Amino acid sequence: MALSQRHRLLAPVALLGAAALMLAGCAEGGSGNGGGEAKKTVRISGGITGGEADALNKSFDQFTKDTGITVEYVGDKSFEGNIVTKVTGGDAPDIAIVPQPGLLKTLVDTGKVMKGSEAVEKAVDANWSPDWKKYGTFDDTFYAAPMLANLKGYVWYSPKQFAEWGVEAPKTWDEMIALTDKIVETTGKPAWCAGFSSEAASGWPGTDWIEDLVLRQSGPEVYDQWVAGDVKFTDAKIKQAFDAVGEILLNPDYVNAGYGDVKSINSTAFGDVAAAVASGDCALTHQASFLSANFLDVKTADGNTPEVAPDGDVYAFIMPGYTEGELQVEGGGEFVAGFSDDESTQKVLEFMASPEFADARVKLGGVISANKNADPSLASSEFLKEAMTTLQDDSTVFRFDASDLMPATVGSGSFWKGMVDWIDGKDTDTVLSDIQAGYEN
Repeated sequence: MALSQRHRLLAPVALLGAAALMLAGCAEGGSGNGGGEAKKTVRISGGITGGEADALNKSFDQFTKDTGITVEYVGDKSFEGNIVTKVTGGDAPDIAIVPQPGLLKTLVDTGKVMKGSEAVEKAVDANWSPDWKKYGTFDDTFYAAPMLANLKGYVWYSPKQFAEWGVEAPKTWDEMIALTDKIVETTGKPAWCAGFSSEAASGWPGTDWIEDLVLRQSGPEVYDQWVAGDVKFTDAKIKQAFDAVGEILLNPDYVNAGYGDVKSINSTAFGDVAAAVASGDCALTHQASFLSANFLDVKTADGNTPEVAPDGDVYAFIMPGYTEGELQVEGGGEFVAGFSDDESTQKVLEFMASPEFADARVKLGGVISANKNADPSLASSEFLKEAMTTLQDDSTVFRFDASDLMPATVGSGSFWKGMVDWIDGKDTDTVLSDIQAGYEN
């Protein structure tokens, strides 16, 4: 799940007075005017909040100086639940930053999202891989450009502990299992920690594990068929992924370091594992690139904020596949949908599809972009630079988080719940049948 990272988002008038009122409405950022008239303030809405929202607004500073167009981004923690109602009720923003292709498709189905302009589509073709463009394209029509990104499938660890134990990051799945056994033998404790607790969204970290294994074991074609519902959860290939994940998460010798037994995974908050890795209580944990932000809120054993670096307190490697050298990754990101065709909104949309926008936001820290022409050296840490370079690499096979692409009754429904049940001890075949039943709801 791409949790809003943590979380997440263009007749003449008879009377001059009426014309003045219309222009005033445009100046205030009214949406969907459809007349192509320029306004000076463009409203953007999305689920990005807090400091990340402040940074997003700041990303437009130079654009405003260059164009005179003011951009006002307002974050809404309930964005995902409210945006469809607002759009269908006539209260659409000029632009929405949408964190899931499934939600974007729902918005497109309202008929209110503007088709992507030729200029924006040209920018996407020049700056992103086809894998990314397709998630903003429906029925062969392009609607929305990608914005920021996050990369999943990382395994976080302590470089200092690895040096002490004389071990290195593995290059294949089998090497990772051997590494796990080495850590257990050396320390006499479980090597892995995991947390599935996330209030109403509990279970989503488990879906990331399964998605990683489907992609690594069966490849992108099967992954795409699974997302489309053509490969069912009860298929042997999906069970194979559960079995591989269970080799770690259901093994009491391997988990749950620092917290308890296997079932404690469900009661451990997904972000709390950062503290266990930083303190040395947990050697390995699986989580997306955004876990790097959680380390800012924890302390190492000596009371300092952990340094995220190859030779620092914590770092991460991408969970390896079954064949050395293959790089197949999943992740998440946002898409930029326009609800107005006025000139100013279109200029903002074009800017947000450019490397200049990506550079401006990445430079402010904490995020990465898959824009191939953005500068990864501007990222705020060595880890984020490496993650961004991976996303930009033409040899990287990227797929969007599967649960975010599936129908909500499955992706954020039976799939999440099924992962919790599985950790609690329900047998795999029953869990897979229960998850598949989500398609019938």
